[in-house]
Amino acid sequence: MAHAIEMVNNSSLIPGIKLGYEIYDTCSEATLAVSAALRFLSTYNTSMELLTFKCNYSDFTPKVKAVIGDSYSEVSIAVARLLNTQLIPQISHSSSAKILSDKFRFPAFLRTIPNDYYQTRAMAKLIHFSGWNWIGIIVMDDDYGRSALESFVIQAVEINVCIAFKQIIPAHLSDSTVETCIDETIKKILSEPRVNVIVTFLKPSLVYKLFKKLMAKKIAKTWIASDSWSLSNEISSIPNIQKIGPVIGFSFRSGDTTSFQDYIKNLHQQKFEMNRLLDQYAVLLSDCPKMKYNEMYGCVTNYSKEAVFDRRTAKTKTLRVDFLSATVHPGLVYSTQLAVNAIAHAIRKLCSDRNCKNRNAFAPWELLQSLKTINFTYMGRTINFDSSGDADTGYDALIWKTGTDGKIDFNIFAEFDAQKDMFIFTSQDKENKFKHLKKIRSRCSDECKPGQMKKSSRSQHTCCYECVACPENHYTGSSDMVYCSQCNNKTQWSPVNSSICFQKKIEFLHWHDGLAIVLLFISCLGILAIFAIAILFAKNFDTPVVKASGGILCYVILISILLSFVSTVFFIGEPVEFKCKVRQTMFSISFTTVVACILLKSIKILLAFTFEPKVHSILKFLYKPFTLVFVCIGIQVIICTTWLVFWSPHIKENFSFPRTIILECNEGSTAAFGIMLGYIAVLAFACFIFAFKGRKLPENYNEAKFITFGMLIYFIAWITFIPIYATTSGIYLPAVEMIVILISNYGILSCTFLPKCYIILYKQDTNTKTAFLKMIYKYSSKSASTLTVSQVSSSSAPLPDRHGSTQDTLRGPVKSSVSCISNSFSFHEMLVTTDIPPTGNRNLTRKRLSSI
Repeated sequence: MAHAIEMVNNSSLIPGIKLGYEIYDTCSEATLAVSAALRFLSTYNTSMELLTFKCNYSDFTPKVKAVIGDSYSEVSIAVARLLNTQLIPQISHSSSAKILSDKFRFPAFLRTIPNDYYQTRAMAKLIHFSGWNWIGIIVMDDDYGRSALESFVIQAVEINVCIAFKQIIPAHLSDSTVETCIDETIKKILSEPRVNVIVTFLKPSLVYKLFKKLMAKKIAKTWIASDSWSLSNEISSIPNIQKIGPVIGFSFRSGDTTSFQDYIKNLHQQKFEMNRLLDQYAVLLSDCPKMKYNEMYGCVTNYSKEAVFDRRTAKTKTLRVDFLSATVHPGLVYSTQLAVNAIAHAIRKLCSDRNCKNRNAFAPWELLQSLKTINFTYMGRTINFDSSGDADTGYDALIWKTGTDGKIDFNIFAEFDAQKDMFIFTSQDKENKFKHLKKIRSRCSDECKPGQMKKSSRSQHTCCYECVACPENHYTGSSDMVYCSQCNNKTQWSPVNSSICFQKKIEFLHWHDGLAIVLLFISCLGILAIFAIAILFAKNFDTPVVKASGGILCYVILISILLSFVSTVFFIGEPVEFKCKVRQTMFSISFTTVVACILLKSIKILLAFTFEPKVHSILKFLYKPFTLVFVCIGIQVIICTTWLVFWSPHIKENFSFPRTIILECNEGSTAAFGIMLGYIAVLAFACFIFAFKGRKLPENYNEAKFITFGMLIYFIAWITFIPIYATTSGIYLPAVEMIVILISNYGILSCTFLPKCYIILYKQDTNTKTAFLKMIYKYSSKSASTLTVSQVSSSSAPLPDRHGSTQDTLRGPVKSSVSCISNSFSFHEMLVTTDIPPTGNRNLTRKRLSSI
């Protein structure tokens, strides 16, 4: 402080004015500090040091205009309460307790350092960055310690850091409970093995005693040092201090202190007998000329105040400037210089419009007002006091490192900017040192990895928990999450213990899918078979088998089955609107055409061979070839058109699967889909009934039997399809319908055309007009004799002779039966385009043919 005042007086900052000063050693005792403060409040320029009590001190001139100090917050608080009475500005260079920022309680207090809120904030950010959440804190029992503890606890809660223990040690070594409290603190540290980081707000003397005992017990932790001891040489000089563990400290940001170091080096050349403090200091050092500082520390504490004053006249006195220079804290030097310069700038501002050579030119409260509004630059930094009276100079973050000479070096690795609330690194190497702290572990529970969440244990602390894997379709993207986030159920999925969500894969029945290839191959075989049959029928178009099968009608059936086979192609590949609408429509209309043509054939066959007049007349009414087929197809067209217009099939994304999105065709209306299939089933059932009636036809012309089998295959396939289709989901749902369509197509193709192909290829002797008519005549004669024998016997009616003529007119029942047989014979004769049979009455046959 003396050096800073000399620098101001030797400058042109306040020309014509010299600053005077008095320096008092409070010995860190509030009582001594209050005693000195009372002298400051006495009236100026009087020999009596008496405190004058007034109601209004606005015109009062005390002994001093401003006070700088104290170092410790507890002492500054006591002094500030006295100075508040006369609003004498007090500027501290080291007291950081947050309570002093309360301007209602301490209106005249200012400081050239930040308050402890920012220091605890910096500590909290360091702890949070390093991943520590289970720590201890040790403070001393005074205003500074309690304020720091309160502020740090608030900061710790905000960053989810748990304090495993809080230990409070008396602030003064003279307290009889100090040793007991230190022993209890050590026991607490041993009881919490997971606590590897401890925050301390203690005086160097208390840290010294604590570390000595910890080193004796070989206990090593990571220590977060407050500004009160982070640069303490008495602590760093303890032998083997590195065994105590890493020390990370915070100190007030410093500036260039070269001039002060030079001042100390030249101090021994000055006469210091008039400086009482230096005189006493030299006396104390005279007894410890060869001791290290930690040993000297013990030496000093053994001296009483009386002993110091008694030995003032010691012959051997030296300042040991080398030692004094090594013990100086650059941050405290810098903040002290700021305090002196702040007062000088405030006086300069006040004296710009008044004559300050007169001691009564301004009152202390006016200097206080000027101090609150000044804004000056010192060593390249802009300094001003905020509304709380604090100067935002920030903090230096440092770490203790053992140098090559075995001594501790204080390496600054970052600056903490209180305004930006962040650490600032001047080099990458320093930032790496900061990141290196993450290797230190101090957690109640192990960190939950991504894919896990924290589950609270029975402990009252939130930092003690278990790590539980996230369930399926949930995830955590970072460490120590308290809950698992849910993936988007529609488009995302995740396995158990997942740190990310995966996009669901869009699936459908691909062309390269094995089942799709097999079904396409089967469909192609069916198409090839249709072409082969069509060619075979074309070459044998004039044969009885082809003509009896319907001739041109066979090609209509073959083309319709071909289209039905082609419709299966639309069930494969990525669904699009066109495919969804065409595939069902093409199948329904083409298959309806097939069933309608077969129904027509069934009616024709039954009409040819029925012998019941009533049934025969009904069949003749139904047998309208073009009308019947067009009506059947037209009804299905109406059904499909209504379906497409009102409930059109469309593309649908099926999200019901855990890891895939099934792209499929929604039929639009299940009822319309069912009506379409139901209509085909009704036609098929009619075919089955008519074919079943004619199942006992001649062996070479038993088409009804094969139609019956074909319809049975169709029914079995589609009856099986309904429950399978209702219970199947996924990409193979279209394949199920393809399989049923292929079975139906192959069933009809096989039962309708393969027997005829077999006759054409391998039984050519039966595929002649003569053999064909012989088979029909034989079947008709057998049927006639079976049906009329009982009726002829009862009526005694004459039977036809071998030329087919009758002797008398036949009676009703007999005539009817014979007529039906003749009709059947003649109808088949017409079907195969043969000559009239050689037997029988030709006139009667032509007459029946014309009636048919």
